[in-house]
Amino acid sequence: MSNQKTCAIYVRTSTADKQDPAGQEAELRSLAEKRGWKIFKVYRDHGFSGAKANRPALDEMWADCRAGRISVVCVWALDRFGRSLKNLIEGLEELQRLGIDFLCLKSDLDSSSAAGRLLFHIVGAVAEFEHHLIRGRIAMGMAEARRKGKHVGRPPLRKFSDADVQEIRARRRKKVSIRQLAIQFGTPQWMVKGLVGERSARS
Repeated sequence: MSNQKTCAIYVRTSTADKQDPAGQEAELRSLAEKRGWKIFKVYRDHGFSGAKANRPALDEMWADCRAGRISVVCVWALDRFGRSLKNLIEGLEELQRLGIDFLCLKSDLDSSSAAGRLLFHIVGAVAEFEHHLIRGRIAMGMAEARRKGKHVGRPPLRKFSDADVQEIRARRRKKVSIRQLAIQFGTPQWMVKGLVGERSARS
């Protein structure tokens, strides 16, 4: 069937879990079969805490999603999929970008339904709002720093006194390399070349 959806089932358990992973998997398999979806693969992370950034089975599932092998991702609960609210939002955003539906059995969320599509829009709006908040905080912080007279951005280039310039030129005449002079005086090589009049010369 050309229009048949290809389903990925993801289950995760940790050593502290009391839930039966086999039961969760069976429920998700039953749901996929009722929907007429082809189960591409069941991805299982056993003994992995939700706080861990890297989970082998989840990483494998994402690789298959990005390769275009998956139409819908099914999980039993939201905390099985995302390790934090931020991580969950990022995951849902990525699925939306890839055009992959998301279904969470326990929370009764299905992005293929009208309510589920609304969820994706809300997730996108929250992510955009968070992005603007962060940018706003950075801009406010920089403005406050400037108001207090603090330098914002890259540190200024070192200023050299006449004595420093004469010393640099004298060492250069003694065949000290541009690189060594830059290190000794804590300045970029192009600055040294300018001070000794060798902007186009090789060091």
